[in-house]
Amino acid sequence: MSSTDPTSPTQPTHADNSPDAAAPSGREDGGDDSREIADALAAVCDTMRQSCRKFMVAENVPRVIAVSKRQPVARVRAALEAGHRLFGENLVQEAEERWTPLKADCGDVELHLIGGLQTNKAARAVALFDCIQTLDRPKLARALRREMDKQNKALPLYIQVNTGAEPQKSGCLPADLPELLALSGALKLTVVGLMVIPPADEDPALHFALLKKLAERHGLTRLSMGMSGDYDVAAAMGATDVRVGTAIFGRRTS
Repeated sequence: MSSTDPTSPTQPTHADNSPDAAAPSGREDGGDDSREIADALAAVCDTMRQSCRKFMVAENVPRVIAVSKRQPVARVRAALEAGHRLFGENLVQEAEERWTPLKADCGDVELHLIGGLQTNKAARAVALFDCIQTLDRPKLARALRREMDKQNKALPLYIQVNTGAEPQKSGCLPADLPELLALSGALKLTVVGLMVIPPADEDPALHFALLKKLAERHGLTRLSMGMSGDYDVAAAMGATDVRVGTAIFGRRTS
């Protein structure tokens, strides 16, 4: 990240009680799973409260998007039995296979796409998901507009911002954000916020601060930032949504 990116000497760093250290085991033993996952969800929320107190900011408990990528269906069902209804998936095909039957059984689930989206899968994504967090280019914006018109749907969208300018990662560059927002407005797309995945080898707080500044500059209220390794930092920096998998479900299966 460039030295011109906004920073603060009081930006949080990871809490001492790393969420991965207490991650669930991922076992599949029936009814006990729902209690284990309910406890893990409660622990995630408590960790975010503690982080806010530690850094002396207003208490902020963002929405927890339970990332179910590559998790056994039994674990996902256990989360549903525990009362959780907000989930995130990275891949359209995997999500279709898992969530088509699950959504039929549980109609109040809210499912977010949090992985990169190819334009040739826009129709399937619009059909399945309740929110797409990875709008990142004009071609995709136009494809989503066409598919929403065809399916008579109006999904909320987040723009994914590549704050680290990583060539291998999806997301629009910060400098390109105004143009993409202008196009989205012209297409009458509902952009509600921004999403970021910081570089793995950099302090996530720097990227969270930049995302927050960009959102404020453009009048956007939702910030999807923070995953299992840094959601505590994200909460203290104003996240409205955190995307947490391992700290809820345990290690992913292959």
